[in-house]
Amino acid sequence: MDIENMPVNILAIAEVVDEPDKLPYLLETIKSLDIDEPEKFRFVMLRVQIDSQLHMNENMEKYHKRLFVSQIIEKLIYGELLLEAEKEEDEDDEDY
Repeated sequence: MDIENMPVNILAIAEVVDEPDKLPYLLETIKSLDIDEPEKFRFVMLRVQIDSQLHMNENMEKYHKRLFVSQIIEKLIYGELLLEAEKEEDEDDEDY
C-alpha cells in the first residue's frame, strides 16, 4: 500500500507506535479516530502488543514503549484491554 493512500487513522497509529514519545501530543487525534473496522483494528493493536512482548529482550526500552503505547491506544478506543478483559472473565469463571 502506498503511503499517500493510507488512511489517516492508520498513519496516526503507525507514527505513535514507531515514535512512542509522540503519544502525549496525539491523544486527542487517536481518541477521535473514525475506525472503519473496529474488530480488525483491535487485533492490530493486539499484534503490536504480542510482537513487543516477544522482542522485549532485544531492546527493552524500545519494545516496552511500543507495548505501553499500544495498550494506551486500545484503552482510549475500547475502554479496556482485550487480553485483560478475557483474563478477568477467566478468573470470574474460576470463582464459581
